[in-house]
Amino acid sequence: MTERPDIHTLGELRAAGYEHRPLRLEIRENLLSTLAEGRNPWPGLHGLEDTVLPQLERALLAGHDVVLLGERGQGKTRLLRTLAGLLDEWSPEVRGSELHEHPEDPLTEAVRERIAIEGDDLPIAWRHREERYVEKLATPDTSVADLIGDVDPIRVAEGRRLGDPETIHYGLIPRAHRGIVAINELPDLAERIQVSMLNVMEERDVQIRGYVLRLPLDVLVVASANPEDYTNRGRIITPLKDRFGAEIRTHYPLELADEIAVTRQEAELVAEVPEALLEILARYTRLLRQSPAVDQRSGVSARFSIAGAETTAASALRRAAIHGEEHAVARLVDVEAAVEVLAGKIEFESGEEGREIAVLEHLLRRATMETVQSRLRGIDLGPLIEALDGTVTVSTGGDVPARDLLAELPALEDDDADPVEDGAGTAGDGSAGAGLYDRIAERLGASTPGQRANAIELALEALFLSQKISKDADAEGTVYG
Repeated sequence: MTERPDIHTLGELRAAGYEHRPLRLEIRENLLSTLAEGRNPWPGLHGLEDTVLPQLERALLAGHDVVLLGERGQGKTRLLRTLAGLLDEWSPEVRGSELHEHPEDPLTEAVRERIAIEGDDLPIAWRHREERYVEKLATPDTSVADLIGDVDPIRVAEGRRLGDPETIHYGLIPRAHRGIVAINELPDLAERIQVSMLNVMEERDVQIRGYVLRLPLDVLVVASANPEDYTNRGRIITPLKDRFGAEIRTHYPLELADEIAVTRQEAELVAEVPEALLEILARYTRLLRQSPAVDQRSGVSARFSIAGAETTAASALRRAAIHGEEHAVARLVDVEAAVEVLAGKIEFESGEEGREIAVLEHLLRRATMETVQSRLRGIDLGPLIEALDGTVTVSTGGDVPARDLLAELPALEDDDADPVEDGAGTAGDGSAGAGLYDRIAERLGASTPGQRANAIELALEALFLSQKISKDADAEGTVYG
């Protein structure tokens, strides 16, 4: 953040050559400047570069109010919040102005009188761009007074006339003058409340209890909504929808890499989650979006994979605390443990009652197999299959530390060293120079014991899913053999 300008009066502002720009012109010029310089005006947004963002840029350049339509978890709110980055970092206003009026473009008669009386000595305040973006979550109890305003009985009691504009307590939209007002879940607003926005968006005046105030408000109204075929809570009334210059449909990330990037960016991880596990969660989410057992009208939010990554990390942290592991690293068993927690975030079709967990587990196995096949393709796991000959098993589980799993791994015929106690210099811990375990770890970018344990678990699970070895899982843990 740059420092606040050292300008305190209207005279100093004029001497500095500051030029006032209407809001839409300000956004247009700042967006054009950003694009010309090759900078990204939409930081933190993935998978929308060729679809949604060009449409939004065209709408803003045209000066249109915008409504974003899309299922939950498609980044609509994050996209709206990035709009503040297109505003000037600092903007002047008349100090004490209730509606943040610009000194070169006053809105109310009271401020005009102050300018006429005080002239160049009129005090100036500065407003940061983040203060010029206001957001309202539409709820059924939202009132006209919340959005537009109402008569303040205290001011009337003080002796002002009822028709005096000074008796008005302004709502959110007038107070967003010279800024952006975002309304999330617009259809949740009662229809009579939506009607109150019509004049604000078109005629730019405010009507409160029979009084019409000609306030040429300079606001950009943006909104988000779920498609009408999904939400049954309400709708956007036709006259209001008509006043939005642009209606833009959002979508989930189209590419796997973008899905992973969103999870990595948004998840607050309390332990290390290897890249392969993030890929499994991303593939898992995408498979759920394609499953006929899942109600696709409600969508499968990106928050599903984000919550999955956070729960997986928490499981690893718990294990590390119990067993005194220095570094907590998530493994496949932690992802499997998260399935029951995540089940409540998915809405299933009506005929799937009682099968929810089975569907989730089946799709997780598919996501795991696809991930391991893509990452371990070309590595011959035959020696590991031969080692697990029915007399040798490998045990793992959410409460099995990495060192125990690695120490239990059998020596393989192609390893350059035999396992020894404590895992030092063993094929299991990776000291063997060219062993199968090393090749698996190298392919998955695993170097620490926790990372290597996860890599071996993934290989074992892949062998089970391809029916090369057996797996016995219960509440106590999992045994491969």
